[in-house]
Amino acid sequence: MKSSWAVGLMTGTVLDGFIDIAMIRSDGETIDDFGPWELAPYPTDIRALLAETLDVAREWKFKGPDPEIFRKAEIALTEAQSEAVNLFLQKHGFRSSEIAAVGFHGQTVLHMAPQGGKRGFTRQLGDGAIMSRIVGADVVFDFRSADVEAGGQGAPLSAIYHKAMLQKIGAGADAAILNLGGVANITWCGANDMIAFDTGPANAPVNDWIRARTGQEMDRDGKIAASGKVDEERLEKLLRHPFLHASYPKSLDRFDFPASMADGLDLNDGAATLTAFTAGAVGKALDLLPERPKNIVVCGGGRKNPLMMKEIEKRAGVKVTTADDAGLRGDAVEAECFAYLAMRSLQGLPLSFPHTTGVAKPMTGGRIARSSGVK
Repeated sequence: MKSSWAVGLMTGTVLDGFIDIAMIRSDGETIDDFGPWELAPYPTDIRALLAETLDVAREWKFKGPDPEIFRKAEIALTEAQSEAVNLFLQKHGFRSSEIAAVGFHGQTVLHMAPQGGKRGFTRQLGDGAIMSRIVGADVVFDFRSADVEAGGQGAPLSAIYHKAMLQKIGAGADAAILNLGGVANITWCGANDMIAFDTGPANAPVNDWIRARTGQEMDRDGKIAASGKVDEERLEKLLRHPFLHASYPKSLDRFDFPASMADGLDLNDGAATLTAFTAGAVGKALDLLPERPKNIVVCGGGRKNPLMMKEIEKRAGVKVTTADDAGLRGDAVEAECFAYLAMRSLQGLPLSFPHTTGVAKPMTGGRIARSSGVK
């Protein structure tokens, strides 16, 4: 398949109120060109609806039929993201006929990793058929279900794109890519292997801690945590968590490490301790790799938190560089990834691998909603 433009969409579990939209030109194997990208705001009412949906999902726990709110939220977020794509294309001078596909991740409302020999479950909301009609382009969606049904973790799916990123900047086995979203995940590529897994929490616990106590959305620039003191004794106990020492592949739900880990501490000390925990968990992850990287390229929102970056460097014992400083686009990576995965899906190329999600062999994924080409 020739290299073509694709649009990628991502909305994370931190519910920051934005839709990540990015374009890349790719054949599904190499990154040939970076197109425009931006953060498009969700309507306020949809953001509130998604927050309520996540609360319902945690009560649901994959037991019984989908709660009614799922479909309501799915239609609302699909229509909002579709309109955002149309505006994005118009703004940047593209027609829908000029893109090969939209990679539509949808909104994760619940993710449960395999445990005790039992398969896991995952649920993303997003209706590819609705989007294909509104945008007038093929849409690839539901990227994770096939992997989970085959016994995989369903995450992280970013590994194959991270590998392409490392190749793009000419990085070797002494480097890895760390994504700091709601959850943190790492990708390392050796000569004959690619390994990726969730390291632990990233921004979600500290964001939740700040939001519950101040009404602010996050600890912007890490200022609240920087004015606090890490509870080192508590941190040491938290870092004994079995997940951090378990072998890969492994994945997390956004709420597996909650803000309540800091209960009993004041605002500043709690933020400092949760930030340090993210950093310490990264260090435990690096210890699991066949070759411990000396350099980490960091993408995702957490790279904008100077304290979190400093803590990772200190507690994980590694040099950290933002994706931007490495010549990549730190804000766009997750959306770019799903544009890339969409191109792979169209060609039947694998998205997940034994040492990324734990499937028995490399496997394809994603469902394709074909467009008539008419909006």
